[in-house]
Amino acid sequence: MKRAATETNSLSRFNDSVDSAWTRVLGGVSLQGGVKRMLVLLVIAFAVFAALKPSVFLSGTNLSNIALNSPEIGVIAIAMMLAMLTGGIDLSLVATANLAAITMSTIFTAVSASDPALAEQAFPLILMAGIAVGVVGGCINGLLISVVGITPILATLGTMQIFNGIAVAWTGGKTLNGTPAALTSIGASTLGGIPTLFFVFVLLAIAIGVIINRTPLGLKIQLQGANPTAARYSGIASQQTLMSTYVLTGLLSGIAGVFFIARNPTASADYGASYVLLVIVIAVLGGTNPNGGFATVLGVVLATLTLQIVSSGFTALRLSSYQYAIAQGLVLVAAMAFEQVRWRRRRRQIKPAVQPT
Repeated sequence: MKRAATETNSLSRFNDSVDSAWTRVLGGVSLQGGVKRMLVLLVIAFAVFAALKPSVFLSGTNLSNIALNSPEIGVIAIAMMLAMLTGGIDLSLVATANLAAITMSTIFTAVSASDPALAEQAFPLILMAGIAVGVVGGCINGLLISVVGITPILATLGTMQIFNGIAVAWTGGKTLNGTPAALTSIGASTLGGIPTLFFVFVLLAIAIGVIINRTPLGLKIQLQGANPTAARYSGIASQQTLMSTYVLTGLLSGIAGVFFIARNPTASADYGASYVLLVIVIAVLGGTNPNGGFATVLGVVLATLTLQIVSSGFTALRLSSYQYAIAQGLVLVAAMAFEQVRWRRRRRQIKPAVQPT
């Protein structure tokens, strides 16, 4: 009897510990920028379009396209999230990615004209050149914002125009063709039926999540966005933090450029023109505070998948791109309005501990 009672007590304690741990997990998810909300929205969006047009939406080709389209947009959205985490923004991300893709395509075409075999062997160097262009673009933004002191929205608006202008002058407004076969094969390959680029995107998201949550740089970025004045008095070098952030966003832009030509072996100055608004919507919808100080990579990944599902659903229903653009704007306004209402409600609930006498 004593043994049975002991086993019962042990089982009860185990159940209580599991229940409390699960409660803590759910509570953490709800605090991390509405990750739970994004999960619900993702499931609802998938279920709605699957019910409205199952023959098209649930086809293997369509589901594969969702996974294939998500990485290039998702990487730029994570870069936008980093910029917004500091209280800034980076409007030049897509232009930088296009410039990186154009650089890679141009180098490959030039080398291939004289020695095709050498051009294929130089694949790693071509890849590094494209990513380096992204880093240089990030350095320029970082210098303008952290050293010169230009407001992020104006600085990156200016560099966006400059990078777009360079790309147009470089290509003559034409689409460039030419990509290393190794890169094209990676873009077309799958692992277990899932595009390889999607797994690369997940690994990048995990790496950025570790940087934000587990490194001194990530803590500095969050403090810089939450309260720049307090961060300065805490000994955080604001210039260095901002510079590092925009170099990182430039790096991700260069990687996005690699994704551009891996998925579609062409490069042009106007590729992904609608992505700028889209990645802002994704970042905010994923729980990023536009004023800085808080963001969650998981929320951005889920928001990327959700909007890709919505885009694919609109296509399945044969709705126009203009209607999808309207939907993006409505989602952005609704997400920001929701966050404002939530924060105001939270402020009202917080009462001063000591009442004035």
